[in-house]
Amino acid sequence: MLETMMIHFRSRSSASHLVVRAAVAIIYPLLLSQSLPFISQITMAEPLPQTTVNGVVETLKAALPMGRIHLRGSPEYEKLNSAYLSGLESDLRPLVIFQPSTVTEISTFVKILTPFAGVVECAIRGAGQQPLPGCANVDNGITLELSLLNSITLKNQNSVVQIGAGARWGVVYQKLDPLGKSVTGSRSAQGGIGGLALAGGLSFFSSSQGFICDNVLNYEVVLSSGKVVQANANENHDLWVALRGGGNNLGIVTRYDFRTFDQGLLWGGNVFYFADSFPGQIQALITELKKPNATELTHLMISIGYSGALAAAFGVPIMCLNQPYYTKAVENPRVLEPFTNITPQIQALNSMSLKNVTAAASEQTAAGQSQVRAGYINIHVKADVATLQAISDIYTAALPPLYNVAGVTLSLTLQPYPVSLLAKGDAAGGNVLGLHASDGPIVSVLLLSYWEKKTDDAAVIGFMDATLAQMRAAATAKGTFLPFIYMNYAWKGQDVIKSYGTANKAKLQAASKKYDPIGMFQKAFPGGFKVFP
Repeated sequence: MLETMMIHFRSRSSASHLVVRAAVAIIYPLLLSQSLPFISQITMAEPLPQTTVNGVVETLKAALPMGRIHLRGSPEYEKLNSAYLSGLESDLRPLVIFQPSTVTEISTFVKILTPFAGVVECAIRGAGQQPLPGCANVDNGITLELSLLNSITLKNQNSVVQIGAGARWGVVYQKLDPLGKSVTGSRSAQGGIGGLALAGGLSFFSSSQGFICDNVLNYEVVLSSGKVVQANANENHDLWVALRGGGNNLGIVTRYDFRTFDQGLLWGGNVFYFADSFPGQIQALITELKKPNATELTHLMISIGYSGALAAAFGVPIMCLNQPYYTKAVENPRVLEPFTNITPQIQALNSMSLKNVTAAASEQTAAGQSQVRAGYINIHVKADVATLQAISDIYTAALPPLYNVAGVTLSLTLQPYPVSLLAKGDAAGGNVLGLHASDGPIVSVLLLSYWEKKTDDAAVIGFMDATLAQMRAAATAKGTFLPFIYMNYAWKGQDVIKSYGTANKAKLQAASKKYDPIGMFQKAFPGGFKVFP
């Protein structure tokens, strides 16, 4: 067999492009038939021409004749590419969307791609719920769409649930609820598995169970070599820890094994009210967070913002929303009263009730928006009333110029990280987020924006950037700013990996060099936030 293949492309003529395409289509199936023992040794002296993408696609078709390969313009392609949370992701137009149905198909894809890492650009899509363009889609490249990897299997007397990377959390809850079980997963039924389990992730149960990533017992991963490995407390331990916050930097995760716990009904829902009451809600939030005996059974979110639809319905521009939860089957628990007994409120929109996790996640999905233009951006601060009030004032003062943006919904959402949540990370084996119990309590400051028209992109995104900069300055001046940036809520220009701290960035870079020595997931998958920017 060949020891090394060096591919040199000196000529840029169209004729040479055709030769390249034909060579790729003919040679690679032969290599595949011999299990690709030396594919990772192929290197390139010069960049390959654009037609190489087509060559990779032709090779993929030859290697996987039964594979689902959707070309740009086909009905299935258009359906899949228009199904992202944000239209900014759908603006990107890959040449091909590949839907693998098995781990073996993904391994084959990676082996085919290996020689062209850095030339052919790719993206990995689980559910496509992160709005930052490029996180789960790519222009003129190949998008790996994982929705067919959607199995949900219970193991070890229902103490572990194995979830395929393309599943949605609502279906997981539908399977677990009848068994009296649940899992630390998304608060939205439409949420995907990987975006949260590789970034951190908040759940209804995070106060008692930690971040979503802290509850992953095992990751099944396809490495850049095409090898399929398990990463857990006993095998590839450093990879397991690095994936808990490492995003798409280390491999293609095909399955997530989560621990389950006993769970019945919970109490929660939506409470809509008016801006005059928001300062009191900030005070109530901080009071609860700083209790020395704070319960681990609550999950709290409070928001203030503008919605054209609500403004038209209720005659006031600024509205507020609380989404409080108590994770036991107790009606009107006293601990939630400060967040539910608000006067005045819009009683017709109050949805507080006992419900199972499926219903709670479905309600969160209904409250959100999809297939519009969307953007998220975030910072974190220490739990401090004055800081959060200043942040709220900055936000609401900046809203009026956007009132006439078509279909706009703008929200400032405050989500606490109680000390109990932060303590779980270390106890569960560690992650790379750089947050610990000694840092808490912390509040996530999230700006969410939804709008209709591409022509308003600059205005809305400019508003988010400018407003967040003012908030950061205000928190810094008060000594309450924290460097951590949550990956799933991050936007362009935010250095997520740096925000984890020097030691954790080094840990991620070491894992990248060990498990992806050719740098495939830095070069061939350019979206998201890279450990080697």
